[in-house]
Amino acid sequence: MDEAYWQSGPAWPERTKKNLDYPREALFTMLDRAVERAGDQPFTVFMDRTLTFAEVGNRVNRVANFLVSKGIKKGDKVAIFLPNVPHFPEIFYGALKAGAMVVTCNPLYKAGELNYQLKDTGALIVFALDHPTFTPTCYEAIEGTNVHTVVICSVKPFLSKAKAVIGGILGKIPKSPYYREDRTTFYDDVLKEYEPLAPQVNIDPMDTAVLIYTGGTTGTPKGAELTHYNLSSNVLQIAEWVYLEEEDVERYGGVRYGEEVFVGAVPWYHSYGLTLTMLMATWFAGKLICIPDPRSGKPPLSDLLRELSRNKGTVLNCVPALYAAIANHPNVSKYDLSSVSICSSGAAPLPPEVAKAFEAVTGTLLFEGYGLTETSPVTHINPTNRKYRKFGSIGIPISDTICKIVDMETGTKELPLGEIGEIAVHGPQVFRGYWKKPEETENVMREFNGKQFFLTGDIGYIDESGYTYISDRKKQMINVGGMKAYPREIEDILFTHPKVKMAAAVGIPRDEDPSNEFVKAYIMLKDGETATPEEFIEWARDKMAGYKRPKEVQIVENLPMSNVGKVLRRELREEEMRKRGQ
Repeated sequence: MDEAYWQSGPAWPERTKKNLDYPREALFTMLDRAVERAGDQPFTVFMDRTLTFAEVGNRVNRVANFLVSKGIKKGDKVAIFLPNVPHFPEIFYGALKAGAMVVTCNPLYKAGELNYQLKDTGALIVFALDHPTFTPTCYEAIEGTNVHTVVICSVKPFLSKAKAVIGGILGKIPKSPYYREDRTTFYDDVLKEYEPLAPQVNIDPMDTAVLIYTGGTTGTPKGAELTHYNLSSNVLQIAEWVYLEEEDVERYGGVRYGEEVFVGAVPWYHSYGLTLTMLMATWFAGKLICIPDPRSGKPPLSDLLRELSRNKGTVLNCVPALYAAIANHPNVSKYDLSSVSICSSGAAPLPPEVAKAFEAVTGTLLFEGYGLTETSPVTHINPTNRKYRKFGSIGIPISDTICKIVDMETGTKELPLGEIGEIAVHGPQVFRGYWKKPEETENVMREFNGKQFFLTGDIGYIDESGYTYISDRKKQMINVGGMKAYPREIEDILFTHPKVKMAAAVGIPRDEDPSNEFVKAYIMLKDGETATPEEFIEWARDKMAGYKRPKEVQIVENLPMSNVGKVLRRELREEEMRKRGQ
C-alpha cells in the first residue's frame, strides 16, 4: 500500500509535511547547537541542582577527552548502566564524541543479564551508579568480559550541602559497600581532571550510534544497531507530527524551541525514553527533568507528581500503566498538572478508559503511538487532536514512513486493505540490523519496490482511512507494564536451576488492567526432585530483572508439546485464561 493513500486522507495533520529533509550529521551535533543557541538555559534538572546547556556541554567534552585517554577509539563500545540521572546525557554524548558506540543497559539487570550484554558487545568501559546494589552487580557482571574500567557515578554532588552532610551522616546517600581499586574511576574525578576539549573524530551519520538490546520477535537478546541518522530522523519525524489545537488543550502549535519541559519518566536506556524525551529535549533546547524511579514516593508515584508540578512539565511520555497510576493516585488533585500538554503513550496498548481518566485529571490530550527498538522507535502516531484520534488504533505512519501488511508465512506478499497479516515498515528510522547477527537481520528484512521493509512481528491490519490496528500480540512477547519480557530468555534462566527438567513462561493479563501482564512459569521437575512454587520465585530474585521474574509458578507433570517437540505456550495461556474466566 502506497503511503500517498493515508497522506491524502482527512486525518493527516494539515500542517504536517509528508516528506522531510533529514540532517546527515553526528547525533551529538544537536547538543552542540543547543549549547551555541541556548547555552545559558537550563538543561538537566535533578534534586536540588540545575545544569545549563553550556555546563552540560562542558562536561560532555571532558567525558569524551577521558574516554580517548583510556584508549577508546572509533567503533569501540561504552556501556551506560544507569537510571535516569543527569550523568546519563553527559556520558551518552561524550561517548559519541569520542567515536564510540553507546550500549544502553537496563539498570534493573542482574549480573548474568548484564554480563551477556557486555560480552556480546565487547564493551571496554561501563558507567554505573554508586549504589548498594547496582555497583556490586556491575563488578560481578564484568568478570570474563573486555571491560577494563568501571566509572562510578554518585548523586551526592546534586544534593544541597545541607542534605549531602545529613545524608552522609545518616547513610541515606546511595553508596556501594565496596569499590574495586584495580578497575574503578570516579565520575567526579573525570570532570575535575580532564579538559573540556572534545577530540576530533570523523563520524559518518550512517555509523551505528547506539546498541539497544531487544528480544526482537524471537526473545533472544540482540543488539539493535541504531545509527546517528536513524535517531535524528526519528526526532524530526515525531516533532513534525505533533500539533495541538486550542479546542483540545490550552495551547496551539507544535513543539516549542527553548520552552518545553520534558519529564523523564520512561527510562533512557529504552528507545522510547531515549528518543522521545532525552533526544527531543536536546534538539529543542528543553528542560530535562531526571526521574530515576517514576514509582518512588509514598504513596507510589508521589515523587513523579511532585516533580511534574514543581517544574511545570509540558511533555510527558509514559506507558499506559503509569498513566493509569497517575489518574488513580489518591492525592492527584493536590498537584497542579495544568502545564502538561504533550502526552504520548507507547510500549503497550492504551485502554480508552485510561486515556479518559488521565485527561480528566490533567485537562490535556493523550495520544497513542507505536514503534519498536528497531525503528528508533516511532513509526505510527495517532493524530494529536480529538477529532481524528482513534482509540484502539496505533495511528497513521508518520512522515516518510511506509507501512504494509504482508502474509505471515513468508512476509513477501502484500495484503489488501482490511486483511490481517504481519506489519512491515520502511523509513529513515529503521535500524541497520542486529549486532553480529546477519542471519537474524536477513530474517526480518524484505524488499518491496526497491525499498527495505522491517517485519515487526506484530499482527494487524490497515483500515480504509489508513489507520493501523494490532489484532494479535507480538510473537511470544509478554508485556509487563510496558517492559518487554520474552519467554525464551526467562526459560533459559529457569533451566539453570538444578531441579528443573523443562520450563515454560507465559504472560497472564492482570485482573485490574488486562492490557498489562505478569509472568507465570510452568516447571517440570527432574525425576526424584521436590520443590515449591515459592522456592523458584525466591530463587529468581537474584537471577533476573523484576519485570521478568515469575509472579506465579506452577509445578506440572507435563507440558503441552507440538509434534516437533516445541512447548505450546499458547495452550498454557489459553487454559489459564479459562480457569480465570477471562
